[in-house]
Amino acid sequence: MLKNLTLSVDEDVLREARKVALDRNTSVNQLVRDYLKQLAGEKERQKQEAAQRKLAQKRLEKIFRESRVKIGPITWTRDDLYER
Repeated sequence: MLKNLTLSVDEDVLREARKVALDRNTSVNQLVRDYLKQLAGEKERQKQEAAQRKLAQKRLEKIFRESRVKIGPITWTRDDLYER
């Protein structure tokens, strides 16, 4: 169900928005609807991205725990690495 929304916009901004809408073969109303839809979806995308990062972190931690690679003592210094 669509709801009406009243906005106050600077005249110059509206003029430019109309030009953009014309170039995109759409209306200013549709531009605003698309923007608000995108804005409303950002929170959900952020939640999904956070969940993906957490899952990736858990996978890495599991790999580190289960890895059989042993790293010996560090026998070099930073200066050794950059010695010319």
